Amino acid sequence: MTSLPLDWLQSDRRRLRVDQSAIGDRVYEFLTALCALVVPALVVAIAVAIFAAAWPAFARLGLSIVTTSDWDVRGGHFGAAPALFGTLVSSAVALIIATPLAIGVAIFLSEFSPSWLRQPVGFLVDLLAAIPSVVYGLWGIFVLIPMLRQQVMPFLRDGLHLGATPFFSGPAYGPSMLAAGLILAVMALPYISAVSREVLMAVPRSQREAALALGATRWETIRDAVVPYAKSGIIGGIMLGLGRALGETMAVTMVIGNRPEISASLFAPGYTMASLIANEFSEATNDLHVSALMAVGAVLFVITLIVNAVARWLVWRVSRVRAR
Repeated sequence: MTSLPLDWLQSDRRRLRVDQSAIGDRVYEFLTALCALVVPALVVAIAVAIFAAAWPAFARLGLSIVTTSDWDVRGGHFGAAPALFGTLVSSAVALIIATPLAIGVAIFLSEFSPSWLRQPVGFLVDLLAAIPSVVYGLWGIFVLIPMLRQQVMPFLRDGLHLGATPFFSGPAYGPSMLAAGLILAVMALPYISAVSREVLMAVPRSQREAALALGATRWETIRDAVVPYAKSGIIGGIMLGLGRALGETMAVTMVIGNRPEISASLFAPGYTMASLIANEFSEATNDLHVSALMAVGAVLFVITLIVNAVARWLVWRVSRVRAR
């Protein structure tokens, strides 16, 4: 007779614990779903704000914002083609310089470096990402630009006789597309290197041992077994570095020369969309000028989205091929 109430009490406590656990699971699921939705909601909110502010300029000027080069605030002409050109060229120069350096650093740290050296060198490389962009800009003004003007540019133009090509012709001003590309290369390098290093270290040891067992040398193992296995992650790191280069503002503004002209020479000053916005937004005196600058920002936003979409597609494609 006395055992029935005790059994009922114990089962009731168990049911209560189960109910509390289910409530906790639902609360946790709701909070994680909310956190997951916050980021895309922020992206959508930013996009709506940018395009709403840019719409008057697009409605009045159309695609001439990105297809013409005449930027005349008083005349109501806003052509950002030089800024678009400068953004793409400076980012391309940065990737051409930073990618082999970053992958070389990643291969050294993951394959050749002794254990006592791997952490300090990796920390110093990653530290490049923590330096403020204005510090890079000051370094560019006081160190990089004088070196380019006095030594590097004359050597490329006259010493290596590259001045006959349109890419290295003209006077050595110092502030130039080349200076902006070098600054961006230094700033993008730690992102590419960090991602590449992690994916290379994640390659299974069996992948290396199989190549060595087949008679491959150390270099052949890295080239034919390790790097192809980690290709998708390396591509993702390169695209992350490209996104960093596309959106950089302050350092580029300080070293690129800010001249709204399109030139094939890397020695010539240039402009980027980010530097155009930074230079003129505080001086915008009328609604159309502000809207034109927001339109430039909208174009930069779209380019960034396209770059990220291409990066995801490349990673998916490489992963799919490797899975076969």
